[in-house]
Amino acid sequence: MADTKREIERKYESDESGLPDLTGVAGVATVIDKGVAHLDAVYYDTADERLAAASLTLRRRTGGSDAGWHLKVPVAPGVRDEIREPLSDTVPRTLAGLVRSRVREAELLPAVRLRSDRDVRHLVDAQGKLLAEVSVDAVHAERLTDGGGTAQWTEIEVELADDGDPAFLDKVEKRLRKAGVRPSSSASKLARALAETRPSGSGKKKRKAPPAPEEPSTAGDHVLAYVRAQRDAILELDPAVRQDAYDSVHRMRVATRRMRSTFRSYGKVLDRTITDPIGEELRWLAGELGVDRDREVMTERLTTVLGELPRTLISGPIRTRLRTWANARRGGSRRRLIGVLDSKRYLALLDTLDALVAEPPLLPDAAGKPEKVIGKAVRKDFGKVSALVEEAMEAPPGPDRDLALHEARKKAKRTRYAAEAATPALGASARALAKSMKSLTSLLGDHQDSVMVRVTLRELSAVAHAAGESSFTYGVLYGREEQRAAGVEAALPEVWKGIVAEGSVQA
Repeated sequence: MADTKREIERKYESDESGLPDLTGVAGVATVIDKGVAHLDAVYYDTADERLAAASLTLRRRTGGSDAGWHLKVPVAPGVRDEIREPLSDTVPRTLAGLVRSRVREAELLPAVRLRSDRDVRHLVDAQGKLLAEVSVDAVHAERLTDGGGTAQWTEIEVELADDGDPAFLDKVEKRLRKAGVRPSSSASKLARALAETRPSGSGKKKRKAPPAPEEPSTAGDHVLAYVRAQRDAILELDPAVRQDAYDSVHRMRVATRRMRSTFRSYGKVLDRTITDPIGEELRWLAGELGVDRDREVMTERLTTVLGELPRTLISGPIRTRLRTWANARRGGSRRRLIGVLDSKRYLALLDTLDALVAEPPLLPDAAGKPEKVIGKAVRKDFGKVSALVEEAMEAPPGPDRDLALHEARKKAKRTRYAAEAATPALGASARALAKSMKSLTSLLGDHQDSVMVRVTLRELSAVAHAAGESSFTYGVLYGREEQRAAGVEAALPEVWKGIVAEGSVQA
């Protein structure tokens, strides 16, 4: 099982290559000399350096107190998660999986070897508690590809202790700067090694991180910026989904929906003969991600409403029945989802998204003014929402209204995403529309959840009845869900009236 450690650290360089006295740093009672460690690390990447382009580092290190395989994933400036696996001869499967969305079908190869003599100091407080580890690293870098260039340098690294206060690093930095030490110009040792050991005129091409896009000026620029953001979200969330991080599956699913909705809303900007097939693949991925999502939502809702019932209204082993139902398919779901993320179909989709962003299928309207092209698309989407909401409010209570409200919810969500993409171009009006569509989606989502919960309650009640258990409480819950849905339907006309009155649809 991989172990994950949050690293908060800063790197520095000094012309003197020495460590100034840190006993004067506020809070530091003692600086303890921990001796010199000899570290030897081989960094792995693809031939075109895809991991480096994504600011990911994968290494096999010996020496020191944490020998093993390490994958470092950026979280924020100066903050990385280090995922560790024990030493082995080959890249551990878990770590290879976590970088698969970047590596795809390419081979991971030894790229750089870093040998460091690390002179370590511990900064501790008056109680002997570790505040930070400071090291002076004498680094020798050797490129293992492209002709084998070398480089040497010395750097200072300050790593915050586990559960330490990040503000302490500011105090250390103040002392270092006063002594003439300056922040490193490289984000990591690997980044510096790659830069300083690359042979001039090397024939091999490096997969560079895409340059920051210029300030959007056309309708196409704005739409592509939103599409690119969703592509990036899918790639960045892939490792989190594999690790079962909280809310990661839902967030990736939302990114696929946002991109697919954008293709449909802005069909005058991006050629739908190209984007529709991609949209179908995104729908497939969203479906795979959502296999357990509906059951999770139903379980959470049923657990909540059951907890609100007086004990006198609870009859039979309903809590046990609910747990059994909730866990019925959980056992193999993680393996199934990892299989999806390792599949050729998913990796091909990622390649397709990269190609789409690199060479977008722009139509003539893409060159148009954002205010005209994007504004027209958003108004068109809102018109569809309006028609569906009016249809739902006129329909008699029952399945027809339920279906109409569900369709209105889906269109409201699409309009929300279209307005999000439009916000940088259209400003406050699009932002207001996105906000109102989010509120409408939430209201109608509550109604749809009630519909689905009632379906689930009927199923559970039938199973309980067949087992000779009381179905009384299922009926109580069903009645409450009916009331909840009726409350949404009663509130909708006033909510809708307010949305229209805001006039945000004039974006």
